[in-house]
Amino acid sequence: MKRTARAFWIGAPGHGEIRDVVLPDPAEDEVVVRSLWSGVSRGTETLVFRGGVPENQYATMRGPFQEGDFPGPVKYGYLNVGIVEEGPAALLGRTVFCLYPHQTRYVVPASAVTPVPDSVPAGRAVLAGTVETAVNALWDARPLIGDRIAVVGGGMVGSSVAALLARFPGVRVQLVDADPTRAKTAEALGVGFALPADALGDCDLVVHASATEQGLARALELLTPEGTVLELSWYGDRKVSLPLGEAFHSRRLVIRSSQVGTVSPNRADRSYADRLALALDLLADPALDALVTGESDFEELPDLLPRLASGEIPALCHRVRYTDIG
Repeated sequence: MKRTARAFWIGAPGHGEIRDVVLPDPAEDEVVVRSLWSGVSRGTETLVFRGGVPENQYATMRGPFQEGDFPGPVKYGYLNVGIVEEGPAALLGRTVFCLYPHQTRYVVPASAVTPVPDSVPAGRAVLAGTVETAVNALWDARPLIGDRIAVVGGGMVGSSVAALLARFPGVRVQLVDADPTRAKTAEALGVGFALPADALGDCDLVVHASATEQGLARALELLTPEGTVLELSWYGDRKVSLPLGEAFHSRRLVIRSSQVGTVSPNRADRSYADRLALALDLLADPALDALVTGESDFEELPDLLPRLASGEIPALCHRVRYTDIG
């Protein structure tokens, strides 16, 4: 009997659709997973939905289980939590996280799924991919006890970084965003909040995740001499201008990038699997529920993505709910 499923595809930039698919028979070292939840990371996924991936970044931006090619048709996504229905005995019946797009069922190598700890609800586990980005960012940044830190940009990635920094002893952490409603998110995560004009300066470290040149310029302004901006934003095909004259050189400021596609060289002894397992362990903290700001059914995705992309629905992580629909 053929196994079937339904999958969300971007048929063309700005247009999404649900497609019926036939699943391959699983090999001995593969699993069949029935989706429970998936997550839409508003920044990256809406950029893909709009067709904003630069051609020279098509290979870099390719998802682990992406089908099709940018700008479309393409099946894209990487925050999926489901139950193993078929596979090795050690995984059978387990709730797992996988870097898989929005699809009701799928077949992947058993090595591609990571069991969700019993302490982490399945619905919260969709955040694992973004918390993993935050873990890698902090491995790159190497914050110290007592540091004064700002996170500029209170989206999904920035808020995840702020949530992890809130656990560091003795640090001053402030989430900075132009949207005053992000103050509630900051409060839930246990960090301070400020609008850009009111942010505290003299920062040893500023993590920038607003994906705007205004945010990056403000991040530089908030630094103490010889401070560092860790750049997490990805701008797609947009050009960014920066004030690298003025006091940039005399204050000996640093801008460095961080990208989850490689494990930080500061943790060269850790694997991708180690990093993801750590992210899932960190999700035992219920404060991270503040990063889930909406929920919809899988069948609503074709109507949901345009509204997320336009900003009509403000979101950090928008969670997608599945029922047993094939």
